[in-house]
Amino acid sequence: MKIENNIAAVVTGGASGLGSAVAAALCAAGAKVTLIDRDTEKGAARAAELGALFAQADVTDAASVAEALNTARAAHGQERICVNCAGIAPAAKTVGRNGVHDLGLFQTVINVNLVGSFNVASQSAAGMVAAGIDADCTGVIINTASIAAFEGQIGQVAYAASKGGIVGLTLPMARDLARDKIRVMAIAPGIFGTPMVTSMTPELQDALAQGIPNPARLGDPDEFAALAMHIIENDFLNGSVIRLDGAARLAPR
Repeated sequence: MKIENNIAAVVTGGASGLGSAVAAALCAAGAKVTLIDRDTEKGAARAAELGALFAQADVTDAASVAEALNTARAAHGQERICVNCAGIAPAAKTVGRNGVHDLGLFQTVINVNLVGSFNVASQSAAGMVAAGIDADCTGVIINTASIAAFEGQIGQVAYAASKGGIVGLTLPMARDLARDKIRVMAIAPGIFGTPMVTSMTPELQDALAQGIPNPARLGDPDEFAALAMHIIENDFLNGSVIRLDGAARLAPR
């Protein structure tokens, strides 16, 4: 799919981090972009910087997502690109010093990272199908997994499970949507310089970077965005998960 002027795209988690970088790349390529985020203040501010549209939504709520997509479509038409970057990563062990992992916290992580991604992806796909776009590629959906899906660390049981779910749904969703010419991919990033990491001390950031074989540094969100752009433009990429991690493999802790 060529990212031509006026093609519509939606990006969740677009207020900061990976989603913000993807939104910027899409805007620079001439796409009509809607940032979807729970944080109204940051989301609206980032959208204004990029010349994009902002729509507030809770990705775990079907009605909220439907309203945000309706807002995007009223302004830009049916989106043909959907990139899901919204996510959270609280840490807790299965059994820790304070006892068993809080079930509510586990469910929240699954709901935001996995259910939220499916909620947005499925509703976006339904819009693409209903629009009946006559093209070799009706649309493309990119979800964000993590290398934690494969090597979840101590304290990442909920996060790793949520991202493992993203990995697991990629191929069947691509097969479900194949007859409608909608591609589905996932990116599994390693350790990136997102706000979650850059808020750590410089010493801890350096320690994380030293564990990455080559290049021995944190990933740049623009590199994530560059891969997302390539996936969009390469029509033979479908049903797969691409690791983007500098050959890093997570140790237990």
